[in-house]
Amino acid sequence: MKTVYSSFQDAVEEIHDHATLMVGGFGLVGIPENLILALVESKVKHLTVISNNCGVDDWGLGLLLKNKQIDKMIGSYVGENKEFERQVLAGELEVELTPQGTLAERIRAGGAGIPAFYTPAGVGTPIAEGKEVRTFDGKEYLLQTGLRADFSLIRAEKGDPFGNLTFNKTARNFNPMMAAAGKVTIAEVEHFVKAGELEADQVHTPGIYVQGLIEGQQEKRIERLTVAASTN
Repeated sequence: MKTVYSSFQDAVEEIHDHATLMVGGFGLVGIPENLILALVESKVKHLTVISNNCGVDDWGLGLLLKNKQIDKMIGSYVGENKEFERQVLAGELEVELTPQGTLAERIRAGGAGIPAFYTPAGVGTPIAEGKEVRTFDGKEYLLQTGLRADFSLIRAEKGDPFGNLTFNKTARNFNPMMAAAGKVTIAEVEHFVKAGELEADQVHTPGIYVQGLIEGQQEKRIERLTVAASTN
């Protein structure tokens, strides 16, 4: 049986200054928003955050960024966050941009115990600076290292007392691989279900990768609302 937290503040209590965090989500889809809010309240600082992107100015990881709690961001997309841009240009934030597929594979490799791998993505670009390049079958490949984190904060649709998780559609994104790559994984679940309620073939992340869970409802904000023009 896994630890089931009674509050989001308790769930993030062990996260310390200078910790490395993986945070699930793609844009605002599948982010552990209540765990992020608890981190904002905790005032923990000097964080290194690994995530696809850094949320928006007023939600998700953007709140930690605005609060100057992040020192370094490893991700694939700057996107909709003006504060992110401002801090980078002002030299207040260190950024390691990685092609999205490479980022996903670095996280997966870290969770699988693979220290490094070769990929053609990034060869001949600034991403390759300072990295080893080798030729295989006449094609150049760039050496990229796997990623691990002190803590992984993820979000799932359902979780049981054993830590088994299921994700809802595209909210699955980076969450399962981050669960495997964190030394301590805390899952924010929308619905906590009884033991045995999840069918074995429904489980996307087995409980061996999860140390703690907490149930909470999310706002599920939309990053950018787009609607079709009226045809009337």
